[in-house]
Amino acid sequence: MDVPPDGRPAQEPARAGVSRQHILALLRATPGGLGVQDLAQQSGLHANTVRFHLERLVGEGLAERQTEERSEPGRPRLTFTAAVPRPDPPPDRRNYRLLADILISYVTGTAADPVQASVEAGRAWGHYLTERSVPFQRITEEEAVIRLLGLLEEVGFAPELAPDDQRQVLVPHCPFLEIATAHREVICSIHLGLMQGALAEMRAPVTTHRLRPFVEPSLCVAHLAPEPDASHR
Repeated sequence: MDVPPDGRPAQEPARAGVSRQHILALLRATPGGLGVQDLAQQSGLHANTVRFHLERLVGEGLAERQTEERSEPGRPRLTFTAAVPRPDPPPDRRNYRLLADILISYVTGTAADPVQASVEAGRAWGHYLTERSVPFQRITEEEAVIRLLGLLEEVGFAPELAPDDQRQVLVPHCPFLEIATAHREVICSIHLGLMQGALAEMRAPVTTHRLRPFVEPSLCVAHLAPEPDASHR
């Protein structure tokens, strides 16, 4: 397990999604460890979503990965156990709300089409924040979705896949919620463009063709669809 210089496991992120906290709670309640399918069944999450959260928990020092010993031939099963978390640090006091309001009001007041301008800005940053695939390498849809979830997590969202649909990304936490409430068209268009730009940079076989904002008070839903031009990028 990777730990910081003081020897203690890394802290649990303050913005970790409810689903990840649930998975961590399941691990803490099962000292003997659980596999991906066990966690998917107990949590009701898609197996790929579980894998995504487990990789994050391991990377943050909150969980450990083990290879289960087998007495019979075959591939050994991976299991995961919880590590001891650190207390949360003092909250970050920085506040960029005023700056965001200034920039958004400028876009809405000067752009001929604020929505399209916001989508294009999101796409540009999606490209910038995403590591491009190796030339001529084809990325699978599953790999692309996992990488997209990782990017959204890094930005501050808490994404997860719908349990029964890998092409539906649930976003129950928006890091721009307060601003999005006042400037929904701009913020949600940036979010849509961000996902489109990221998938395009990966040369993924899927794209985000629609974002439904606030289907519930704190839930947005992104819909993925095949990208016919992926093979030509």
